[in-house]
Amino acid sequence: MNQLASRPAPEWRTGQWFNSDRPLALADFRGRVVALHAFQMLCPGCVANGIPQAQRIARLFDPARVAVVGLHTVFEHHEAMGPAALAAFIREYRLTFPIGVDLQDANGPLPYTMAAYGMKGTPTLVLIDQQGRLRKRSFGVEDDMRVGADIATLLAEEIPYEPRI
Repeated sequence: MNQLASRPAPEWRTGQWFNSDRPLALADFRGRVVALHAFQMLCPGCVANGIPQAQRIARLFDPARVAVVGLHTVFEHHEAMGPAALAAFIREYRLTFPIGVDLQDANGPLPYTMAAYGMKGTPTLVLIDQQGRLRKRSFGVEDDMRVGADIATLLAEEIPYEPRI
């Protein structure tokens, strides 16, 4: 696995959510592995490879153990990728996992979450372990077998016992 320094994953800064009745945060997924799929709906690599891979992950892994979350992170063609177009895209591609819209940083070219995660572009797959630590970030699309093995590795890790007081 493309190991990162096992640091806490940055919180997502989103302006809107699709396929969720409320805004979501990393804490909502504690105890599960999170496959965060960053995409743009006008990105050919996202449409042809990244989104189908995210759908396969969502379909093949137990949702009680692995959460798939989409992040629509727009860094170009802003006027063409607004909320109405994204809603139509989500319906057309039958995406069922929650999708947050990354907030645009008024002081820079990259949206907040994209910059916080050090993403180079889209599609990007980020794996977050059961404790909320950033464990993998890969730009482009990796082979499904590699991604499945990485998720399985994270699922096999024991979660340290933390007594509740």
